[in-house]
Order: sequence, then structure tokens, then C-alpha cells
Amino acid sequence: MTNNSYKYYIKELLNIALPIIMGNLGFILIGAGDVLIAGRHSTDTLAAISIATAISNCIMTFGIGLIASVSPILSNFRGEKKSAKKYFFPTIRFAMILAVITMVLVLACVPAIDWLNFDQKLVPDIKDYMIITAFSTFGAYLHAALKEYLQAFEIVLFPNLVTVFCVFLNIALNILLVFGWGPVPALGAIGLAIASFTVRYVMGFALLIYCFREMSFRDYEDKSYYKSLLHVGLPISLAVLVEFVAFNITAILMGRISGVYAAAQNLVCTLTTISFMVPLAISNAIAVKVGFANGAGNYFDLKKYAKIGTFLCVAFMTFSAVIFASFPDVLVGLFTKDPVLIKIGIPVLYVMAVFQIFDGLQVALAGIFKGIKKTKIVLISNFVGYWLISIPAGSLLAFHFGYNLIGFWYGLLSAAIILCCMMILMLRVYFKRMTSA
Repeated sequence: MTNNSYKYYIKELLNIALPIIMGNLGFILIGAGDVLIAGRHSTDTLAAISIATAISNCIMTFGIGLIASVSPILSNFRGEKKSAKKYFFPTIRFAMILAVITMVLVLACVPAIDWLNFDQKLVPDIKDYMIITAFSTFGAYLHAALKEYLQAFEIVLFPNLVTVFCVFLNIALNILLVFGWGPVPALGAIGLAIASFTVRYVMGFALLIYCFREMSFRDYEDKSYYKSLLHVGLPISLAVLVEFVAFNITAILMGRISGVYAAAQNLVCTLTTISFMVPLAISNAIAVKVGFANGAGNYFDLKKYAKIGTFLCVAFMTFSAVIFASFPDVLVGLFTKDPVLIKIGIPVLYVMAVFQIFDGLQVALAGIFKGIKKTKIVLISNFVGYWLISIPAGSLLAFHFGYNLIGFWYGLLSAAIILCCMMILMLRVYFKRMTSA
């Protein structure tokens, strides 16, 4: 359906995005709950899980990125009037194969912790946390795959309600297992890992039960579907990995100097990721709507969804930037009372506030490219921005000029600006070709 009203396109995007926002915020609040409880337990606990998640999540993110290709591909199928429902079992098989590979890779990294020169008192907790996390991959990938599958059919309310429920479940389990209660011993960092393990499986099986109750499936096999997932998903996955590693390598490198820097990076990333969940949800909605319009050959709607969705993302992140720049002491103080951690974190929040605006723009552009299945552009832009600019510039500022953690954030800001410029230029070229075709 083509409509000239901006309200129509905003409503269509938000109908998908609002439940996803709720779920995305719930998902990141699960991680924020870990940071909150770890910080209340001790700075060492927060430092240990910061380093452990920085390493294991870099590996897990690669698989999540591949799974993220499910919804745009199935949305294109729906736009082309092809059957999409039959890809239920192939989607699960794809996710479980990735889970096995990811688990093995995480476990393979555990012995290397002894050689990375981290503070020795942190090493046992880092290794235990990573081992438990490795075995939670099956629950995490099952949840991600089924959420993407349902999202392709614009079924977004129940999956995200499950995530919100698990926020409270995670906090309750964290408090119980970290600090102990009655017969349950205080497990510290290991308790955080066990809580995350439990919550990931609850989320995955909840969506699996929902799918079997609400929809009927027959087994189906189509090898071309796996090829499509890899063709579209591999650039998405590598692009996400490139960005994710750029953030997490900061925690790893700075953690070798002092665990408090890793803790500060985790704290700052938690704050920025909370606000990032809103434009990420809008980006998912953009990918679905642009994908459907692309499959149907409706280029008028495609451009409308792209432009309006981008405006919504940037507008929200501009508002978010104002909040971060106005109340940095209050926001950091929510997670820790450690004066050293607060002193390191507050200046970084000012740089991060500006970064937020460009981060909102880049995730909106990435959603457009996912919808039109031009994901290699996102990969190339992220690689140039984060690996050729951010990491070298950040390392130079941090270690040579003594800027430490804030130096890496100057590098991240530069990367975000440059990759946005690259994607905008490529999108203009695509729209020009599309109009002249």
C-alpha cells in the first residue's frame, strides 16, 4: 500500500518497533542487571565479568549476526508472495549448528586467559564465567532465531514480553546466586553466569512453545535457504562483529593495565547500549518494511520507510545525547559508588553523548541496507571506520598520549562519523540507480 501521509509510515514502523523496543530494552536490562549486581558485589567482580563478556560475546555476536538475516530474508519472501512459514525448522537447525561452533570457540579461548596478563585475582572468575557462558549458547541462539522468525511475520509482542519478564527473573536469580540466601551459597561472579545461563534457556524454550502452540509446521529442507542466510547474514555478522570487537577490545586492552578500566568500559557500554536499543528496534522495523517493499518492487514505500525511519532513530539519539551530557554523575552513580570508577566514567560519557547521535544514524542506515540485501556495504563501512580508524587512533591516544579510556572513545566517535558518511554516499548511489531503472 502506498500512502503520502508521514503519519502512516511512522505508525507502520512503530507498530513493529514499539514491542521490539520493549523487548530490546528488556534484553539489555538483563545485562544491565548483571552489571548492577556485580558492581554492588565488588569492583573485582565487575571487572572479571567485564573481561569475560568482552571475550565471549565477541564470539557469540558473530552467530547472532548470522541469525539476524532471517527476518529480512523471510520478509522479502513474503513481499514476493512466496511461502515463508515453511522455513521454521531450517531456521532452528541453522541456529543450533551455529551454537555448537560458538560453544567450541568460547571454550577454546578459556586456556588463553592465563597468558593475557590480567590481574591474577580476576583470572579464576573470568575462566569460570566463560565456561558457563559457552554452554548457554544453545538457549541464546534458539531465542534469537525464533525471535527473528516471528519478527518476519510482524509477530513481535509475545517474544518481547518474554524478554521483559526475564529481566525480573534475571535480577532475582542474580541476587539469590551472587549474595546467597538460606541454603543457597554466595557464588559471586559464578552466580551471575548461572543466572544468565538459566534465563537464556527460559527465553528460548518460551518462544519454542509459543510457536508450536500458535502455528503448525511441517519439516522442510531447502539448502538454498541456508545459502541465502549466509549470503545476507555473513556481511551483517561480520559488520556487527567488527563493531562489537572495537568496543570490547577496549575493555580487554585497558583491563591489562587495570581491572577498573575494564569495569568502567563495561559500565559506559551498558549505558549507551540501553539507549541504543530504541534505534536498533526501529532499524529492525526498517529492515522488515524496506525488505517487504523491496520484494514487492514498491520503491516509493521503500524510500519513505528509509527516510522516516532514519529520522526517528537520529531524533531519539539526539535526545538521549542531551540526557547523557546533562546528568553523567547521576547515571554513573546508579551502578557504582567506587570513586575511582566514577572519576574515569564521567568524562567518557561526554564523548559518548556525541557518539550516540552518529550511532543512531548508522544503525538506521544498516537497517535499510539489510532490507535491500546490500549488507556488504555495512561490513565495508564498519571495517574502515572501526578497524582502520577507531582502534589505531584510540590506541595511539590511549597509550602514547596518555588519554587512557577516553582516548579509545575519541577513536570510536571518529569511526562512527566516517562510516555514516560512507553509507550515506552508497545509499544515495543506490537510490539514484533505483530511480533511473
